[in-house]
Amino acid sequence: MKVLVIGGGGREHALVWRLAQSEHVMRVWCAPGNGGIAQERILRSGELVRCVGIGAEDVQSLLKFAQEHKPDLTVVGPENPLALGIVDLFKAHGFRIWGVDRVAARFEVSKAFTQEFGQKYGIPLPAGRVFTEPRAALEFAETLGYRCAVKADGLALGKGVLICKSREEVEAALDEMMVRKVFGKAGEKIVIQELLEGVEVSLHAICDGETWLPFPDSQDHKRAFDGDTGPNTGGMGTYSPTPFLPGEKLDAVYKSILEPWMRGCHAEGIRYCGLLYPGVMLTKDGCRVLEFNVRFGDPETQVYMARLDSDLFELLDACVSGGLHKFQLRWRPEAAVCIVMASGGYPGPYQKGKQIIGLEEAARLENVKIFHAGTALVDDKVVTAGGRVLGVTAWAENLQKARLLAYEAVARIHFEGAFWRSDIGVQALKMC
Repeated sequence: MKVLVIGGGGREHALVWRLAQSEHVMRVWCAPGNGGIAQERILRSGELVRCVGIGAEDVQSLLKFAQEHKPDLTVVGPENPLALGIVDLFKAHGFRIWGVDRVAARFEVSKAFTQEFGQKYGIPLPAGRVFTEPRAALEFAETLGYRCAVKADGLALGKGVLICKSREEVEAALDEMMVRKVFGKAGEKIVIQELLEGVEVSLHAICDGETWLPFPDSQDHKRAFDGDTGPNTGGMGTYSPTPFLPGEKLDAVYKSILEPWMRGCHAEGIRYCGLLYPGVMLTKDGCRVLEFNVRFGDPETQVYMARLDSDLFELLDACVSGGLHKFQLRWRPEAAVCIVMASGGYPGPYQKGKQIIGLEEAARLENVKIFHAGTALVDDKVVTAGGRVLGVTAWAENLQKARLLAYEAVARIHFEGAFWRSDIGVQALKMC
């Protein structure tokens, strides 16, 4: 089988890595790929993965590539091509593609849609409302004591959620989104939700429109610096499983979210085929869905692929074929940890082109995999090409050992300006 993977980050490297291990896969393309993906070798054929110089959002060029090379399956990583309708386009031309269509992508593209859908079908959400006018929004925020999350309706590169704890902060957030339009059309409509206290976890479930299969839980670390300080990022590290949802508790949380969600999809005529990733807060009053994403998380994918015991191609193929009800999804019992190494200055401005050394030395450690995110190959040298550069991932019999192994690998890798958080998984260790 020939597989085309859309995207070029750490998430896509992890997906490519597992697809390349499948006994069914002979060739893999990745568009656009990155410096690490280009060095992956396919187990069955022995050839290298081929990176294609087409951007993930250039859906027409991607379609032309598919028409020329005829992949048996296309796998979409990021949310933007899903929102642009790449799945609809490929299906209309007879290609098998894994990911949600444009209608289903609204669960991530529009926070207003998700808020109203969740309220209609009984999904556990924070109390909230949708607004198109600042004055009404401010009045509602007052009923929450001005302790609220102000969310831009549309996609805003992960920066469209502002946490407020005073009237002044709410007014500033509304001015930024609705008056000055910092987020453009994404902020023309907003959602205001009550501010909750609790523990955040990431959940993932694969769905073929009728059957959903849950993944283990994981926990991301969004803030840039230790102690959950600094600005928000795309994610500085993650681990799986967490100690917060053992066994039956995890099953109960999934059912409380996915059963009403699936009923709502059926009622609204939404055939959801792809990955649903709810970001959830565990509060003293139960779980609350903070957001829905319509694709794999990053860096959650890195730890999931380290723990996956099933053949990834078989899983995605079963999903596209509507056969998840017959699929046995298996997970390894080990814990996995991913530490993100970032460029100095991230998530603000940063420099590119810094040579990365020590990758081979780190990769020699057993049960370690270095996933590339913002890297490029220049004159046979791996250099930095993004804010989040590497996802150093390790797995072991428990979280403590996996953490130590991951940080041992991090210590062997060097590039100018590199930084990372030293406390990934610490909160969980205190509970073990």
